[in-house]
Amino acid sequence: MSRPLDNAAPTIFATQAAHRAEAVWSEAYEEESEGSGSGSEVGEEIDAQEVFDLLRSVTDPEHPVSLEQLRVVSREDIHVVGNRVLVYLTPTIPHCSMSTLIGLSLRVRLLRALPRRYRVDIRIKPGTHQSEHAVNKQLNDKERVQAALENSHLLQVVEGCLATAGRRGAPAPEHEEH
Repeated sequence: MSRPLDNAAPTIFATQAAHRAEAVWSEAYEEESEGSGSGSEVGEEIDAQEVFDLLRSVTDPEHPVSLEQLRVVSREDIHVVGNRVLVYLTPTIPHCSMSTLIGLSLRVRLLRALPRRYRVDIRIKPGTHQSEHAVNKQLNDKERVQAALENSHLLQVVEGCLATAGRRGAPAPEHEEH
């Protein structure tokens, strides 16, 4: 049994050209860093564009399109200061029940991709959701996030959203179906 979609006909926007072809922390980069003789564990700092590149191809849980195409995530709504990353997500509708799931997917993507020294905050863009405060509280509570990820069905949905994240804005192959 499927439930009705929150937003049956969302507006889909064109994506910008992929900023970087390589992963932020690709194996080549790691090998290069190890061979440089610096011995530093700190590594190169990231910027908002790199974080956007990590998130832009995450798929919406209701539609076979990226969060960038729906403008749920945008480069302008990502802020990196030191080891803190703040991402504002913009739901497609003010009563979107998928906002928490989308935010959880973004958090999981960044936790898996960024070095542990980064603190990640995921928030609803102010004024874009009727339950903004409650969603923000849920997305940034470690115990709630952990409990959500222990739910096998929910984790499977998150994994589905993240299956396309490695594209980093590159279009899907022509033969691939959603």
